[in-house]
Amino acid sequence: MTDYKNKLINLLKENNVIKFGKFTLSSGRESDYYVDMKKAITEPEILDCVAHLITNEIEHDNIDKIAGPALGAVPIATATSLISKKPMLMIRKAKKTYGTSKQIEGELLENDDVVIVEDVTTTGGSLLKAINVIEDNGGNIVKAFVIVDREEGAQETFKENNIEFTPLLTISEFKKYL
Repeated sequence: MTDYKNKLINLLKENNVIKFGKFTLSSGRESDYYVDMKKAITEPEILDCVAHLITNEIEHDNIDKIAGPALGAVPIATATSLISKKPMLMIRKAKKTYGTSKQIEGELLENDDVVIVEDVTTTGGSLLKAINVIEDNGGNIVKAFVIVDREEGAQETFKENNIEFTPLLTISEFKKYL
């Protein structure tokens, strides 16, 4: 295990990002744990660690852009962009109805190779929607990264869609270090 991965696990524990108890998820489902990634993505040390982990994974790839769906992935994409020196894209949940009417902020060129990042995945559905926006606008998704995969279907979703998916940490891995 890399130093950055160990550091990430320790930082998530220290910052009480993964909480255990009874929680209702945004999907309405009940869970015995909650991944409070909004807390994580507001901590510079965690963002730095995540950005280094992702950059280390892509440094030998020919990547044009780093993308992240709003809101949770924007700080991750920003931090990764700063470390990797690759321009970033922000993907809105919906196209703006005013101004430039964009759904993607940043310059996505035809056939740009894009790495997309996310804070947490359950089934992968939300991230897949953002991926579709990139692809519908001419970009190629090369890899998808997530800080924590809840292991509730995301791996399968991305495999079915031929997308290379890399969780920096799975909930099973995290639980081993408690």
